[in-house]
Amino acid sequence: EHIWVRDFTQNNVYEIVTARLKEAAVEAGAPASDAEAETAEKIGADVLLKENVKVGLAAVSREEAITTAGKLLVAGGYVDEGYVQGMLNREQDLSTYIGKGIAIPHGENAVKDTIKKTGIVVLQYPEGVKFGDETAHLVIGIAGVGNDHLAILANIATMVGDYTDEQLEELFKTKSADELYEVFTKAD
Repeated sequence: EHIWVRDFTQNNVYEIVTARLKEAAVEAGAPASDAEAETAEKIGADVLLKENVKVGLAAVSREEAITTAGKLLVAGGYVDEGYVQGMLNREQDLSTYIGKGIAIPHGENAVKDTIKKTGIVVLQYPEGVKFGDETAHLVIGIAGVGNDHLAILANIATMVGDYTDEQLEELFKTKSADELYEVFTKAD
């Protein structure tokens, strides 16, 4: 299913997508593996490593931010180098900016075979990174084995939905990587 969005922040598409992701996670039933179960419950310690949370980064271009996220995924052993180009290709096809100051770059389907294990990286840009007309302050690079990316997206959508604009603004400005790590790894 494709939902075309021109302005993610000025309509209810965000709520529709969030609801559908939550429904998909529920309808999926029991995960196929213990790893998928952990991902569905929370983003665990092996999926997000503390060293893959970077705060206070200087503003860069969208492509540089995506490349940085991709290189961290490579360095973390989550993906092969080819995944980075797949992330850039995905962004050319359709923006990964999801609204509320957050972008979730990930590889296109053509590079799924370069994913070694499920992982995410969190990059904070207090001054923001331009994603077209929008500005992302958190760039969350993801790579998911099988359907793990759906659980990750659902977790991120839930987290974003649970935070007020003021709380998100605090996350965009915090100088504590530990604080961001806790936000992304806490259980519901």
